[in-house]
Amino acid sequence: MRYNLSDVSSIVNHYLSEIRDVEIQKDPLRFRANLERIASILGYEVSKKMSFEDHVVETPLGNSNEKRLIDLPVLITILRAGLAMHNGLMDTFDRCESAFVSAYRSHTSDENFTIEVEYLAAPNLDDRVWFISDPMLATGNSMVEVYNALLKFGKPKKVIIAVAIATPQALALVEQSLPSNTDIWTAAIDPELTSESYIVPGLGDAGDLAFGVKV
Repeated sequence: MRYNLSDVSSIVNHYLSEIRDVEIQKDPLRFRANLERIASILGYEVSKKMSFEDHVVETPLGNSNEKRLIDLPVLITILRAGLAMHNGLMDTFDRCESAFVSAYRSHTSDENFTIEVEYLAAPNLDDRVWFISDPMLATGNSMVEVYNALLKFGKPKKVIIAVAIATPQALALVEQSLPSNTDIWTAAIDPELTSESYIVPGLGDAGDLAFGVKV
């Protein structure tokens, strides 16, 4: 299933407008903070689809019947751009374990590149809910390569993907390549992908905007 938060206007649209704005982008602290906010809201919306169980909590004055999340997901972020969103998801799912993957484009020309996965650090992922976050889902190739690389740690019970901006091409590729019980959550879907695989209107390079231009 795919879910697009921009189908209904909310504060997410305000945060999106700021991370796209070339003037506001000059403040990396604000850029990171808005990505964190978007991720926190995505996490909240995702939680509505998760499974909960009845749980009795003892208060100082008695017992209260509450709901408790059954399967705590493993929060998986794609370095380095995904770190800001990871922090936002950690605020929402504060008791979850984390996994980290480095993935980047290795260009042979302006228009041709391969995805290189060089670093993996993860707990046991077998039969766990994988919650993978990355700001941009442009072609979808990085997400597919990251998923395949993570299989060395086990097979997922369910896969949840959260991104700020996606393209229709990337959504189609991920839905085709990942298990059928994969849910994709995005704050916006942009219509165009350039020949160099950049999202239009997009926002630029999220990693550079959040953490500085890499050499």
